[in-house]
Amino acid sequence: MREATKQKLFEATLRLSASRGLVGLTVDDIATEAGVAKGTVYYNFGSKDGLIDGLLRYGVDLAAGRLRAAVSDADPLTVIEAQIDVTLAFIAEYPGFSQILVSELWRTPGQWHDTLALLREELISIVKDQLQRLDDAGRLPAGVAIPTAAAGLFGTMLVVALDWQVFQPGRTRDEVRDAVMVLVRGLGRA
Repeated sequence: MREATKQKLFEATLRLSASRGLVGLTVDDIATEAGVAKGTVYYNFGSKDGLIDGLLRYGVDLAAGRLRAAVSDADPLTVIEAQIDVTLAFIAEYPGFSQILVSELWRTPGQWHDTLALLREELISIVKDQLQRLDDAGRLPAGVAIPTAAAGLFGTMLVVALDWQVFQPGRTRDEVRDAVMVLVRGLGRA
């Protein structure tokens, strides 16, 4: 499938799911909104569930790509700050994706829970690498569980970004990023 078609389907699904949720969507609705033939969806994904699964993977790949692009040899706190910034930018660009991610991760049992659990782990592992660098440099308090701290930081980035979009849209991305960094700097010794 062409990347442009995936992008159209991804954006159409996000627009529609904002008002109806994923469960209420039909392949007809998504194809019409994306401006593609319904047969294109079935040919490439097999079903609505296959489409949603594929689009969740696509969205996480976009987010993971941005997180990875923020990684450098710079100080790990600088890298974490850049990762927070790109996460905020991503969620500002695709607020519906983060809503789906949060709602489906917490739905028990969610239809796409297994897929999202794997994808969540991929995103968290990118953040975990920077926390591990801080720990390796002796800049984290003794006993910090890196996997838990990484999940906490990723969750903070996701929830703070949603809170910003929904309840504090007047704040700038820089203000929101700096507020999260206050928490991170409290964890990692400079």
